[in-house]
Amino acid sequence: MSGCKTKTLNQDVGLIADNIANAVSQYSLQTDVIEHSGGILNPRTIDDKGEVIYVPFDDWTSGFFPGSMWYMYQLTGDKKWKTLGQKYTEAIDSVQYLTWHHDVGFMAGCSFLNGMRLGDIDYTPIVVQAARSLATRFRPEAGVIQSWDSDKGWQAKRGWKCPVIIDNMMNLELLFEATRLSGDSTYYNIAVSHADKTLENHFRADNSCYHVVDYDPETGAVRGKQTAQGYADESSWARGQAWAFYGYTMCYRYKHNPAYLDQALKIYNFIFTNKNLPADLIPYWDFDALNIPNEPRDVSAATVTASALYELHTYLSDAKYKETADKIIESLSTPAYRAPVGTNGNFILMHSVGSIPHGAEIDAPLNYADYYFLEALIRKRDLEK
Repeated sequence: MSGCKTKTLNQDVGLIADNIANAVSQYSLQTDVIEHSGGILNPRTIDDKGEVIYVPFDDWTSGFFPGSMWYMYQLTGDKKWKTLGQKYTEAIDSVQYLTWHHDVGFMAGCSFLNGMRLGDIDYTPIVVQAARSLATRFRPEAGVIQSWDSDKGWQAKRGWKCPVIIDNMMNLELLFEATRLSGDSTYYNIAVSHADKTLENHFRADNSCYHVVDYDPETGAVRGKQTAQGYADESSWARGQAWAFYGYTMCYRYKHNPAYLDQALKIYNFIFTNKNLPADLIPYWDFDALNIPNEPRDVSAATVTASALYELHTYLSDAKYKETADKIIESLSTPAYRAPVGTNGNFILMHSVGSIPHGAEIDAPLNYADYYFLEALIRKRDLEK
């Protein structure tokens, strides 16, 4: 038995080392392009011609690539990545003042919080200001953080008053950390209120979640439950389930409310007993998409889920959560999902989906798929030390 265990551990070590080497090769090519440009470019995905799409600081994905640099530093110990992490993170410092959508948590959290934790740089003023900006979107009567402005862009056509998307659970970490850093409980209380209201209103009887719940900001009443990125209002958008799973696992870290852990377990059961989940555990973009199995997979949903599974494992004794995460990582490490070096716009993983209803980023690399993949590798390595 001990021999089998050693073999398994050795295989895990080899898998992690192989993925680190691959990431170093891909991201060295990626950062060489950026550094040679003379500017600071922020890669998000590729277009139909295979050209890299770079985004400005106020794009909701702007924190992921800087965050990946910090994770590369944690995985390798090479100070090259620390230098780049600091450079690319500080290039988006204006996100701390962004108030027109909720994703400032992603943007400032993945970059500046990781910089504090891994780079030993005091970004407290930026983190707290970012949380202050996010808190302006809190609607006290409804008890939630409004995700999108309802009078701008395509959202204006939906008739929403206070739309809240399940993705917003991911932004609560910034608020929890802002309270820890500042001592101001305002941010913590907003995060708990939002998590509790989402728990109350976002989930169906089968423990899948809606993408959008629209509230009346004056009365707090639920006006409707719909989708923006899923197949249908009553379908289960795969990345939405992943955001929910990660979100409640993370919230349990900060507030040991058994209801949060219980919800994470319910979401786990929904995902991993679903009849439409493929054997390799990389989901289709929506669990209820019409043409399964002839539908695109969403690697980003898989990486978010895997990373959350490793954290969940630290709270529970059952080995199945880590074993499930390991199977996802093994699948993603194969040529079916991991791009050959020098291809795929120098992103690590292929086959993610941004938004099929918007015709955007379909079967493409996404910087957040890479980010959560690297986070999952770190968590796996830490568990196996």
